[in-house]
Amino acid sequence: MTSLLKLSRLIDAITAWVGRSAFWLVLVMTVISAGNASVRFVFNYSSNGLLEIQWYLFAAVFLLCAAYTLQKNEHVRIDVLSGKFSPRGQAVIDIIGTVFFLLPMVIAVLWLSLPLVAESYKIQEYSANAGGLIRWPVKAVLPIGFTLLALQGISELIKRVAFLAGRIDDPNAKHKEPTPEEELAAAIAAQSAAAKAKEAK
Repeated sequence: MTSLLKLSRLIDAITAWVGRSAFWLVLVMTVISAGNASVRFVFNYSSNGLLEIQWYLFAAVFLLCAAYTLQKNEHVRIDVLSGKFSPRGQAVIDIIGTVFFLLPMVIAVLWLSLPLVAESYKIQEYSANAGGLIRWPVKAVLPIGFTLLALQGISELIKRVAFLAGRIDDPNAKHKEPTPEEELAAAIAAQSAAAKAKEAK
């Protein structure tokens, strides 16, 4: 169990790094969206490439942050039912849900998506829209995101079993942590302060 908990902590660290890094894509997406809207309003000009990169980035944020959302226990659940169970009961429900629903779904998506990504890369698929972008990179995010979700599902499974065995505290317990928006704002502020300090030197 000790080795499995170490594996769980490693997966958690990878998931957290990817999730926090993906936060920056929200800022990039917002800047591109605002810039594209401004150019369209001022110059009456728009680009399919700029429109497509916005939903490419949205897809990347959604898929790359799915595992991080699961890790933080912020995914959608039927709290009106699960809230009535004891922590041990909730852990059992999570184990059942992970083994019989989450992991099979992830495996099915990976099995179906990998050939599509390979074919898209092989033919160097481009958007059918004029000025559109190459398609395989955004399609590749699908198996990457679901692989991360599978790994995090395994980590959560390890933690639930360890909790039932009395090895760790309740993984479903809510801890007061900064929201993703607060983490992004803090990261921007830290980078801004570092840049100003560098300029001062």
